[in-house]
Parts: sequence; C-alpha cells; structure tokens
Amino acid sequence: MFRRIVALTMLVSFIAMATSGGMMFVIERPSFTIQMHPVHKLFGLLMIVTAIAHITLNFRSIQAHLKRRSGVVAISVLTAMLVLLYSVAVRNTVDPELARQMDSAAAQAEGGGK
Repeated sequence: MFRRIVALTMLVSFIAMATSGGMMFVIERPSFTIQMHPVHKLFGLLMIVTAIAHITLNFRSIQAHLKRRSGVVAISVLTAMLVLLYSVAVRNTVDPELARQMDSAAAQAEGGGK
C-alpha cells in the first residue's frame, strides 16, 4: 500500500513539475513564471519527499545499477552536469534592486506579501 501511494504521488508530482516547468520554459515571461511558482514549488517539495521514499524502497536495485560500468558512467556524467549548471547559475547574479522586485512579486503571487 505504501509503495502504491509513493508511486502514484511521484507520478502526479512529476506530471505537475514537468508541465509547470515546461510551460515556464516555453512561455518566457517572468510574470508567468511568478504565476506558476507556487504550483512548481509545492509539487517540487512533494516530489522530493516521494523521491526519498522511492530511493529508500528501491535502494538495493539502485546499488545493483551502480555496480555496472554504465551505471557509474551515467551517474558521473549527470553529477558533473549538475555541478556545472549550479556553478553557472550561482555566478549569474541578478541586480539587487531587480531581485528585490522579483522577490516581492513572487511573494504577492503566493499570497504572502500584499
């Protein structure tokens, strides 16, 4: 029963994250991104929780994948890409005044900063 709940919750969370993220990618308007932010953030947190449960429930299978060369190569390449993209994002600073305005708009869109 728990596995079923985890699997279905992860499925819905993935669909929510994929569709909201995809829309934000295609509709490149900051106002739209701020509109979608609450949905994306909430389902992102839900996906993290279910991913942790999924990893815990399937840890032996994951370990078996990592014993194969292809598994090690895949996780190494993906981890390197993640570190590279994070380093690019961290170096891409936003003007402090613009950041303040964006943060304020996001808070208003989420209903916490009127």
